Amino acid sequence: MPVNLKAPVAQDLAPVAGIRIGVTEAGVRKANRKDVTVFLLDEGSHVAGVFTKNRFCAAPVQICREHLASHSQSIRAIVINTGNANAGTGADGLARAHATCDALAGLLKIDAQQVLPFSTGVIMEPLPVDRITAGLPAAIADAQPGHWAKAAEGIMTTDTLPKAFSASATVGGKTVQITGISKGAGMIRPNMATMLSFLGTDAAISPELMPALAKTLADQSFNRITIDGDTSTNDSFVVVATNQAGNAPISDWNTTDGQALMAALREVAQKLAQAIVRDGEGATKFIQIEVEQGRTEEECRLVAYAIAHSPLVKTAFFASDPNLGRILAAVGYAGIEDLDQTQIELYLDDVHVATQGGRNPAYQEADGQRVMKQQEIVVRVQLGRGNASTQLWTCDLSHDYVSINADYRS
Repeated sequence: MPVNLKAPVAQDLAPVAGIRIGVTEAGVRKANRKDVTVFLLDEGSHVAGVFTKNRFCAAPVQICREHLASHSQSIRAIVINTGNANAGTGADGLARAHATCDALAGLLKIDAQQVLPFSTGVIMEPLPVDRITAGLPAAIADAQPGHWAKAAEGIMTTDTLPKAFSASATVGGKTVQITGISKGAGMIRPNMATMLSFLGTDAAISPELMPALAKTLADQSFNRITIDGDTSTNDSFVVVATNQAGNAPISDWNTTDGQALMAALREVAQKLAQAIVRDGEGATKFIQIEVEQGRTEEECRLVAYAIAHSPLVKTAFFASDPNLGRILAAVGYAGIEDLDQTQIELYLDDVHVATQGGRNPAYQEADGQRVMKQQEIVVRVQLGRGNASTQLWTCDLSHDYVSINADYRS
């Protein structure tokens, strides 16, 4: 069961003016399952995205990069299929992804380069492009502004719940809406964004700010999560600004309006990222890791990910076993060559576990176990080296994770 995560209520998700969404069942991999989703964007929308750094990136990732490089201010449609990743498919995979763009463009009477394709699912299997294109008319006919919850369901793979959130902000005296969806539960250690996430706002934002906005939001949310340390071939995070809220276009984030909008965008992105961890395959606990007093944020990230990726740490959390020397070991092998272990302080929520690199004399194992039994836990490490800090979110590693991935293709 997901850790303190509920399915979104459709009525709680704000429509975004300029975006219509349609979902259908095309039988991409399994019958009777929502598996093809289209986003139809009004003219004047601006789009930016960040994508996986996995060099074995999927065909749709390659095409999205190309289309955004040439048409970022004229993208008019997004098409997403689940059930098949179209990764590890070579030239044939590229041809099938292009065929999907061609088919949707033909139905909408737009250029194929104005379409962004996305796929998620099993790697190294041919994309059933005929089923997808056959389902496109139904997806287009279904398109409505209020279909964000349906879209969140339509992009799921091993997720147990759809993931979607909304927020609003006052910008230039106008109320702007922000809604986003994401999917992901395994093969999660984003190195740019997450498995798949789409965030829309009706705010007016200068187009030249969009690429940096997508990267900033990813770095503050999806690039701070890990479930199993695997970076997907298909990771994609897309931000759409439809420019229909009526505010003066944001051209500088260092203004009152810019900061208000950024805070609301970041809120949605972080909720989506954390929802992925809460729904991690087999997860029973949500863990926030905070690393403080580093010389640089990068070395804090090294330590945080070393802790979050350790199978020994993650299984100890699953068992509620306060074998917390495993955390100190992870700090030690994180890659900081001149780390002084005598400066290390370790806390588990309010419990001071280690001081000056050794067991805190006042620490009682019963206190550690009390915290370990909680569904939500904060691990805080102080390095004693400077003023930099970072945080990320992860989960435990359970028996179910192995079972889910052993049976993934069945």
